[in-house]
Amino acid sequence: MNKLILNTANQNFINSHLGSNIVSLLLSKSNYKEVDIKELVEQIEAKNKCKLKLPTWFNTKAIYYPNKLNIEQTSSEVTAEYKSTLVKGKSIIDLTGGFGVDAYYFSKQFEKVTHCEVDTNLAEIVTHNFKKLEVDNIKSISGNGIEHLKNSKAKFDCIYMDPSRRHDSKGKVFYLKDCFPDVTEHLDLLLEHSSTILIKASPMLDISIGLNELKWVKEIHIVAFENNVKELLFLIEQGYNNEVKVKTINIKRNENQQFEFSLIEEKNNDISYSLPKDYLYEPNSAIMKAGAFNTIPNALNVDKLHKHSHLYTSKKHIKFPGRCFEIVEVLPYSKKEITKKFSKGKANITTRNFSETVAQIRTKFKIKDGGELFLFFTTNKNNEKIVIVSTKLKL
Repeated sequence: MNKLILNTANQNFINSHLGSNIVSLLLSKSNYKEVDIKELVEQIEAKNKCKLKLPTWFNTKAIYYPNKLNIEQTSSEVTAEYKSTLVKGKSIIDLTGGFGVDAYYFSKQFEKVTHCEVDTNLAEIVTHNFKKLEVDNIKSISGNGIEHLKNSKAKFDCIYMDPSRRHDSKGKVFYLKDCFPDVTEHLDLLLEHSSTILIKASPMLDISIGLNELKWVKEIHIVAFENNVKELLFLIEQGYNNEVKVKTINIKRNENQQFEFSLIEEKNNDISYSLPKDYLYEPNSAIMKAGAFNTIPNALNVDKLHKHSHLYTSKKHIKFPGRCFEIVEVLPYSKKEITKKFSKGKANITTRNFSETVAQIRTKFKIKDGGELFLFFTTNKNNEKIVIVSTKLKL
């Protein structure tokens, strides 16, 4: 951490060049001899990435930024805030602290927060930033969180971990056992220090794999932002042996779409199927990731189009956690019919349980992207290929 970057002149340079061309800046020369232009550009690049993702940091004076990769890998404020509401108590330790965004939001729910970060430079940066953010209930520790726990007798109301999903030899990984630190190897150690563990896993991790690798899972949370799944969370409570609850949330700018179910409920539900009625529904990405396909019909009073289509329909419009459409007409999948109606026109195309891709369909029928119509190429309950022509409902 080069503290000279925090000088007023250097901070003014950073803030006045947030919209500048990075290549041009690198080719220029800074007026401040004690700081290399590359260091200033690194600050500019990292801060730019915080504007939408971490607005609290972006709008706070004299924040020191790590390299942009640290910013890319950290939680966003919206997901960190949601995460902080899942646990409570007096004390929590974040064993894989990183840039400290999660710790910052935990500090709003807990009296004492311990932030561990193995990267000495990053730990120093985070300590500085917490002071600028006027947070005084976070203790930062520079070192390996697992090793700190091994040498500690302290008990915590919760332990939080966000293992790195990159392995030196395997590259990007998706199994918890391949992450660093390996939570499956250290779970018993964690439970010696807390009965509640919150683990952030890769959004790509299969939920069933996570359940097989862990024990005493009470809740699984799938967090999406603007229909992009960002986080998969496992909440462990020591001794818990009841149904696992799966809670999904799609955080949107104007609303939060929430849906929850139990894994047993999903497995045992009877499903009602129907041909398309007046309205069509497509679940948001969090629900799709959760696999709540059999629970939706009974919970929301809709019918499913086909076992594998994951599209739903109803006679009356309902509030649905996903995209909602009003059906204009339903066509059989006929080249002659589709060419006649849509060739060389514009439409938004989605495929569900269909043999051709969107790209293949666009090429085949010369349909451009855009327009007011939404075409769903799918399969109905009678195993017939159909095209549902619809318009999107603006709620």
